[in-house]
Amino acid sequence: MIYDYQSLMVKYKNYANINQKISIECKSGNLIRIKRGLFTDDLDNDKELIANVCYSPSYISFEYALSYYGIIPEYVSTYTSAVYGKKNNKFYSVESASFEYKSIPNSVFFKGITIMKNKKGYSYKIATKEKALCDLLYSKYSVRSLADLKVLLFEDLRINYEELLILDKEFIKEIVPLYHSNTLNTFLKYILKEIK
Repeated sequence: MIYDYQSLMVKYKNYANINQKISIECKSGNLIRIKRGLFTDDLDNDKELIANVCYSPSYISFEYALSYYGIIPEYVSTYTSAVYGKKNNKFYSVESASFEYKSIPNSVFFKGITIMKNKKGYSYKIATKEKALCDLLYSKYSVRSLADLKVLLFEDLRINYEELLILDKEFIKEIVPLYHSNTLNTFLKYILKEIK
């Protein structure tokens, strides 16, 4: 479970020195400090939730979501998330877990987000397949030709072609203009003309 400082104040209200109790719990490994004022007692099962609350508003996207959906073959250990209104990418490391945050345009941020449940039944936000792929293409180098796009998709990113066939093209048509990205404009042309 994830705790902020206020919830720990309630949890440890019967202790004379709450800050000392929190410090003892962290030293013993019963609590893990994520960042200032944010803790977990179960890092292994809380990673998706941590990804959502460590730097917010955010949702899991990019490589991690595409790996989760089986669109790219590689296992991705870093929890990659999308944020908006931030100038720089952000990276957090908590013991064995890594969390990376990349900015996307405000206009598209709230579209294509779905709710999943982790093993403990807690809800977290993750991009749909289409949104995760568009977020990732937005974050990559600019391409304008279909030939260069195919290199990016199938050689650099190793996208599963069969998965492209079942993406929601109408949703992609809706969100691509919101990114103002040459790469995504080229991607839209590709899926509309070449993928049947």
